[in-house]
Amino acid sequence: MPIRILVVDDSAFMRKILSAQMNSIEGFEVVATAVNGETALQKMDMYKPDAITLDVEMPGMNGLETVKRIREKSNIPVFMLSSLQGTDITIQALESGATDFIEKPKNLRENPDAFRNELASHIGAVFQRKARIPAEVTVQRKRRIVDTAFKAVVIGASTGGPRALLQVIRSLPKDLAIPVFIVQHMPEGFTQSFAQRLNQNAAVPVKEAVHQEVVVPGTVYVAPGNYHMAIEHNTIQLSQTEKLNGVRPAVDVLFESAAKKYTSDLLAIVMTGMGKDGTVGMTHVKATGGVTIVQDEETSVVYGMPGNAVKAGVVDAIYDLDDIAKLLHDIER
Repeated sequence: MPIRILVVDDSAFMRKILSAQMNSIEGFEVVATAVNGETALQKMDMYKPDAITLDVEMPGMNGLETVKRIREKSNIPVFMLSSLQGTDITIQALESGATDFIEKPKNLRENPDAFRNELASHIGAVFQRKARIPAEVTVQRKRRIVDTAFKAVVIGASTGGPRALLQVIRSLPKDLAIPVFIVQHMPEGFTQSFAQRLNQNAAVPVKEAVHQEVVVPGTVYVAPGNYHMAIEHNTIQLSQTEKLNGVRPAVDVLFESAAKKYTSDLLAIVMTGMGKDGTVGMTHVKATGGVTIVQDEETSVVYGMPGNAVKAGVVDAIYDLDDIAKLLHDIER
């Protein structure tokens, strides 16, 4: 059965383009379109789609309000289609329950294949079959990490990450004494709004990382979109070297550099997300004596990144989202 999609956009041109793009993807079918949030809610009830793509900026009920209304009725996956002008609303929509967002290209006619691939990968990842972990791979679920005085925490996330990260960063204690570094797969321009949103909800400072800035304990650093983030000595190094695992920033770059600096005093966490980014980085963390945990499948939107790390045998423990939040609340201070 194809993934049945409701396309919501106030632009007739965008509705036409999006419908054509998604109908050309194997396993996708646009079953209806809507011009605004009010109509979307009606057609959601009529057509019972499997997923919804939702424009951020619309007259009347905008994308944020529409997400909130959808979440009152259903857990259907909602994918925000956002331009740089709508970054703040996009981040708030993710916080309010949107599944993921896809950046609208400035000119859809320039590279339609790239945009179609983005649609296919982001939407398709949520509907992938449950990860099958080989029976021989055993991990202590909810193992208690005790008697470890960490000197830093590194976190990697992708699809579903913004909402999950909001929960765990909000749990950090105000007297946190160590730095926290985050790589969230997100385009350039969106990470600044994301860091600001985290900062508004956290008891500790959260900021988008700056090249060559000195690491300050008790601060959370978010890698800027389109830049890898590494830790060298006691400074943050940003670069635009080649993408890893098809992404920049890459979790692997952060984890490997942090493993070299903090060795056995490092806690590495891989959270919800598609792909395999973070597994190689966790290998380095394990090799230097650090502790590795991943988010469980039940609370992940997509289990690609955590599941791949579990399959590779580089995970010390599996935690649900609440337990990750509790762990960080009790972290070294």
